[in-house]
Formats: sequence, structure tokens, C-alpha cells
Amino acid sequence: MSESGSAPDPRAGLTRRRFLGAAGATLAASGLPGWAGLAFPGAAAAAAGAADYNPPPTLEFGDGKLQSALAVPYRAALTNLIETNTVQADPARYNSSGLISYPPGVFVRAGRAYSPPQRWTRDNAVNAWNAASLLGPVIGANTLWAAVDRQSDGSLILAQDTQWWDHIIWVVAAWHHYAITGDRAFLAHAYEASANSLQARRAQNFNDRFALFEGPGFMNDGIAGYPVPPDSLTGRSGFVLSYPGTADMMVLSTNCEYHGAYRALASMADELDRPAEAGEYRSAGNALREAINRHLWREDAGTYAYFIHGSDSLTGQLDTSQEGGGLAFAVLFGVADTAQIEKLLVNTHWQPHGIVNVWPHFPRYSDERPGRHNVVVWPMVHAMFGHAAAVGGRVDLFGRAVTQLANLVTSIDDSFYELYNSITGARDGGWQVNRQWTSQPDQAWSATGYLRMIYSGLFGLNFAPDHLTIAPALPQGWAPVALRGLRYRDMTLDIELSGAGKRIRSSTVDGLDGPPRILADRHGPHTIRVQLGE
Repeated sequence: MSESGSAPDPRAGLTRRRFLGAAGATLAASGLPGWAGLAFPGAAAAAAGAADYNPPPTLEFGDGKLQSALAVPYRAALTNLIETNTVQADPARYNSSGLISYPPGVFVRAGRAYSPPQRWTRDNAVNAWNAASLLGPVIGANTLWAAVDRQSDGSLILAQDTQWWDHIIWVVAAWHHYAITGDRAFLAHAYEASANSLQARRAQNFNDRFALFEGPGFMNDGIAGYPVPPDSLTGRSGFVLSYPGTADMMVLSTNCEYHGAYRALASMADELDRPAEAGEYRSAGNALREAINRHLWREDAGTYAYFIHGSDSLTGQLDTSQEGGGLAFAVLFGVADTAQIEKLLVNTHWQPHGIVNVWPHFPRYSDERPGRHNVVVWPMVHAMFGHAAAVGGRVDLFGRAVTQLANLVTSIDDSFYELYNSITGARDGGWQVNRQWTSQPDQAWSATGYLRMIYSGLFGLNFAPDHLTIAPALPQGWAPVALRGLRYRDMTLDIELSGAGKRIRSSTVDGLDGPPRILADRHGPHTIRVQLGE
């Protein structure tokens, strides 16, 4: 997604179908509920390449109404990711790093409606982090490497483009990929790219006075996501950096990302037996966390502010708007403590159809003309907040987030659009620079956001280099529910949940009592059962 302008992709119909074809053929043959009778284009042709991919797990609710309401959009999300948006990676455009694997030579693009090349670090990282690394490890790695450059000296660094401020999210996604796969060759390259990229951003975009990183907010690359100033009301460009004072603002979401990146780099250094470097990254991350809480936490409101103004007419002043992505990241990246998490989840405003990018409307926008990055529902941001609610113990809010996104999808052709009207639920690209924009179809991170809420939220899949832990968040009335056929390393897992809530009352692994945790070096099929209680 880019506000600098992208025309529709004239080759949008030419998608990679091997992944879903292979998965559909396997699952249809297995007779698992929910997939029988569902057609998968290219299934026969896909058989030869099936070894490149993992058949996606099935989602099964015991209640038929929940199966229709929540598992249908789950299947639609898989179709979006695997069939529509897994496409060929032209080496000349995407393989600057030299690390993309050919075959299969595919990666996950941002969406069907955008022109190539879609070499967008933010989108690539989020899609790998949300789901691609789990469902197709080779494809997840390719998606990450497609956003990495090899410099003239041979070293690796994230693509140094005009949307530099939040590309550090790649570091978090890369660590997550390693935790899932245990691929040490990937880890070594990822550490190099991550360390070089963080060093570059620290040198260019760190504000010593505030001890915060500068730059706009996560995915808010459109000026509609900001008040006046920095918007001038006279500009014609939608791109945020076209406006003075945006490059040196200090935003909650972006700084939370950097905190997550420091933690991820420290973990990478630990795995590579570099204890001194790990300690330096942890120390820098702790200092950043303290600065975020010192400057952006609002104890009187029980939540975080949006940003500190850069070099505009309000330099140094605090904007107290609610940033949905920033609040989610404060929870997911460990910036907020337990008490802060409890408060911000209570105090966050929800619109009728979900969490919006920024609340409330800036004065130039309204319910009738919502700003494109203001009071609108971007499913990816909404899903991040839903996951944060699960992590923070608000299972009720998590269930609300899943249900709201499922309803948006099923109300419009089981499709995942770029953004939606927060009041009506209609697809709505919002307003920016005095015109209404289009909400593009088949947005990958909208779909992977839903998958994230299922995998990381509902089933609570928490990956570490040597094990997987299950920490579910099961809303009242959703049990029994199961995730069947999940491929993890050399295993195939069935995960069955009963009860409700987050507190684990009992659990078994292959019928033996014990914590819901499985070591990464095991093999074959395993069943994990978890009973939850309030």
C-alpha cells in the first residue's frame, strides 16, 4: 500500500495457484470437514510442487453457525493469501539480496490491484509475520528477502526507499520466521540485514533530546492520518512526507516497532552466541521503552498519545488522538506493563465496525467524509488490536474483533478489501486531499490479519526456537473448536480447545497430562487438548 500512487496491475488475473491447489487436493482427499466439495483451481497441476508448501490447517467449530460465521472467512483468507497473492518474484525486480529460493520463486505481494513491483518492506514483513512464514516457510522467507538489498560491499540491508520510517517491522517478522522454522542460515542473513538497517535508522532518524525515533506512524503513509499541522490543506500529494514536519515527528506505533526490533535483534544475537551484542540491543530497547512511556503515556487518560509534533508550528507538542496500531504494538511489543495494558484496553474507542487507524475525526473530516487514514477500519490494524486484546486477557474484546472482521468480509462477497467505512461497514477508501479514494480488493494483509487472530489469538501459537507453546484466548460460546493439520517443523498438529477464557484448567499432549507445549525436534502427528476456564 502506498500513497505515492499505484495503478491497477494489468496482470492481476495471473496468479500463482500451486499452493492452494496442492493444499486443496490434500485436504479434499482427507475428508476433513469444511473443505469437502470446495474447488481449488490448479489442483492437478500443483501435485508435482506440493512438497514446496504446507497444506493449510482446517478450522472446525462444533457449532454450525460459528462454522459458517468464522470458518468461511478463514477459508477466504487462505484463498486470498495462497491463491490470489502468492505470485512469481521476478529476479530482476525482487532478488537484489540473492537469497530468494528458485524454485519455487514465489512471494506474497501486497494486493491484486497494485502495479508491480510491489517491493514494500512493511507489507512483506506483516504478511510473513501474520501467516506466510507459518503456512509456507519457503514463501515466508522469499517474501522477506524480496524487501532486502545487497549493498555494493556485499552486505545486506532493508530496501532504502521513501517509506523508511516503519520498515524496521521486518526485523520482528524475521525473528518470528526463525522461531517457526529454526533455519539458522536464514537467521545469520537476517541478523546482518537487521543490524545494518537499525544502525542506519539510528544514525539518521534518532532524536537525542527525546530519545525517540523520528518519522510518521506505522502504515499511515497518507496525510489524512494527521491533523493540521502537519497537513497544510493546500497540498495535492497524499504522501505524508510531502508535508513539512512529518519526517521528524515522533509517533507511538513507530517507536513501539523499534522497541520490538531491539528485542528481536537481542534474541537473534543470543541464538548466534553474541552475548555482548545481545546485551547492547536489550539495553537500547529498555531505554527506548522508558522514553516512550515517559513522553507518550497519559496516566490521566489511561492510554497513550499518538505523536509529538516535529518541525511544524506545534513543535514538541503532544497530539492525544488514539492510534489503533500504536496501542496494539504497545501491548504486542512489551512497551506497556500489565497495569497499562488493562487501562488502555478499557479506554480504547471502538467504532461500530471495529478499531480505526486514528480516533477521533480530524476537523476536516466527518462521518460522511472520513479521512483515509483517520476514522476508517483497515483490517490489518483492527486485527493487530484484536490480537493485542487476546494477549492482554480481554477475551471478550478479542471475540468482538474476530466477529467484526468476519462480518465485514462475509457481507461483501467473502472478500478482504483494503479498508472499510467504520459506521456502515461498506468498502470505503476514505477521503484525502479533497477526493475520495478507492478501497482496493484482495488486500493480502487484510486476509493475513484475520489468520493472525485465529493462529496467534484464538489458538495462541507462541513460537520459540526450540518449542511451541499454546496460550489460547477462547471467547464464551465458541467451544469446542479445533485447528487440524497444522504443519510445524517435522510435525502435524491437531489442537483442540474446550471451555472458555484464557486460564488453562487442564491440558494434554497425546493424551498425557502436561503443559500445552511441544518441543521443536519431535516428529509425526500429535494432538494437543486444552480446557480453559474463566
